[in-house]
Amino acid sequence: MAGTAHRTTGVEGVENTTVETVEDTTAEGVASTTGDGVEGGVGLTALMVAAARAIETHRHDSLAQDVYAEHFVRAAPASADWPVRIQHATDGDANPLWGRFARYFGLRTRVLDDFLLRSVHTRGARQVVLLGAGLDTRAFRLEWPPGCVIFEIDREGVLAFKHTVLDGLSATPKAARVPIPVDLRADWVAALTAAGFDTAAPSVWLAEGLLFYLPNAAETYLIDTVDRLSTPGSALAFEVKVEKDLMEYRDSPLYTATKHQIGIDLLHLFNREPRPDSAGHLADRGWATSVHTPFDFTHRHGRGPLPEQNDALAGNRWVFADKSRP
Repeated sequence: MAGTAHRTTGVEGVENTTVETVEDTTAEGVASTTGDGVEGGVGLTALMVAAARAIETHRHDSLAQDVYAEHFVRAAPASADWPVRIQHATDGDANPLWGRFARYFGLRTRVLDDFLLRSVHTRGARQVVLLGAGLDTRAFRLEWPPGCVIFEIDREGVLAFKHTVLDGLSATPKAARVPIPVDLRADWVAALTAAGFDTAAPSVWLAEGLLFYLPNAAETYLIDTVDRLSTPGSALAFEVKVEKDLMEYRDSPLYTATKHQIGIDLLHLFNREPRPDSAGHLADRGWATSVHTPFDFTHRHGRGPLPEQNDALAGNRWVFADKSRP
């Protein structure tokens, strides 16, 4: 694609700054991002997760802190009246959406925070790529080592909303931050490299709450591309579902509460094709992979969801992969 880099410093020697974005000028990119913000579809799920992070932030036994999350929720008309504290939710922790499901997102946030910080500190990688970054605020709230740059890839409308809220709060990133407004269906690789991503240096990748929505072929392409762009010493974390038929859980409390309380029909948004074995594919390429259920981390941290009957979380898996050094 033809991208225009307004400023591509920041990968080397610039910290605590937001690097201006790279414009996506392809017809496909423009068509897939224009007007596509957080008010509907998959974009609305970013607000749901932000509300969950806000609730987690205000818990006395919080696993993750995100002081920006509730501001996103309040700034969008679609979510302005959603709870941002568990005391504001009907039935409190007994509410399947704002209790159990929000606890899941809080746990996921903590686990992936730990993964990213552990990867940059122990592996020496200084490039972090957030695929489908949404309303992720890790560039602002985590303590990054010197020299880190955070690339945030998402649709233009989502990033524009995010910037409006954060600018209003005078938020300052704790690492060089490079927002890249491009749809993952467009040529995001060209946009990423135009923004200063170094294909010769180790990198850390995160696909949080993303692959559920992609067709089988798109997931495979994304995993193949991350492998191609990653040097030895790189790391990747992503989330998948392993069920053969998601509709078996159509009456689960998590899905029905999400649909009835905030109008998000996750089963309509999820791609229901049989999923590829992305963890196995990476292992075949020489990555060391580990696959966990969320419940593994509930037991580790002493907080979070536990298995239950008709459980929409039963097939969720968190995958961690390291590309071995020679």
